[in-house]
Amino acid sequence: MRNGAQRQSSSGRSRANTSSHDLQAVVAGLRGEVRFGAPLRDYTSFRIGGPADVLVIPVDVDDLSRLIKQAHAAKVPVFAIGGTNLLVRDQGIRGVVVSLSRLKAIKDESDGVIYAEGGVVMPTLMRHAITRALSGLEWAAGIPGTVAGCVVMNAGTRLGEMKDAVKAVRVVDPLGRVIDCPANAIQFSYRRALLPRGIVVGVWLQLKPAQREKIERVIKEYLRYRKNTQPLTLPNAGCVFKNPEHNTAGRLIEAAGLKGARVGDAQVSEKHANFVVNLGQASAGDVIALIKKVGRTVEQQTGITLELELKIVGQP
Repeated sequence: MRNGAQRQSSSGRSRANTSSHDLQAVVAGLRGEVRFGAPLRDYTSFRIGGPADVLVIPVDVDDLSRLIKQAHAAKVPVFAIGGTNLLVRDQGIRGVVVSLSRLKAIKDESDGVIYAEGGVVMPTLMRHAITRALSGLEWAAGIPGTVAGCVVMNAGTRLGEMKDAVKAVRVVDPLGRVIDCPANAIQFSYRRALLPRGIVVGVWLQLKPAQREKIERVIKEYLRYRKNTQPLTLPNAGCVFKNPEHNTAGRLIEAAGLKGARVGDAQVSEKHANFVVNLGQASAGDVIALIKKVGRTVEQQTGITLELELKIVGQP
């Protein structure tokens, strides 16, 4: 499945009472990129989403820590974006939105341990592991999201989950402090990780030596499976619903006759019924209306209430 966004802090402020002066104070002295009114559709795999009051792309962890400290002092909320299981509402996100796209260092440590910063995308990390003949990330084949997002939602597929490889996680907390948290202090569950409050900026992964040819074969076979069964050529956010016990959401949705159902340019994929795709000009409102229709129909026909895996964020 896919990965998720991270909420750093929230003061309860809205656009109306977070002033331009507040935002200027929050971003003062930062070395990274700062963009006011940035359209968030450019930062989501759905290609949907309204503007951020201000988007910040820190150059490193120290830059992010400064941002968080200044946002805390100004009581301005901060939201980290970068996941692929995310739908941003049409009115966008108030306060500061952070992209970790420049935190992309990967470091090899001893005994199969790799440290990856939060903005590293999974295909890059997987290639790094392959070149070192290290196994443990094959499950992520075809997942385009970031390391941080995969940790936050304990991303996984039928081949495994993020928790299987996590040794420790580095977080910048709501006061701007850098905290390292061992895996045994994190409660992982299906598509969820209970982490310290803050933004994940890095993770140590414990991988295992294996034959490179075997690793590549597993990845190639799983990529072929994903290509044949999932709508990888259209903008989407991965699986919309979690699989209920002893069943799959996709099977229930298909049995309800909803493959191909549309609201505007949002469509239940004709390839995999647990995916909603953007046919070109879908709004967040279209997607939400379609999701509600799917959930309501499945519940009426089966009595099963589907639980969202997709994260819906932003101003209603």
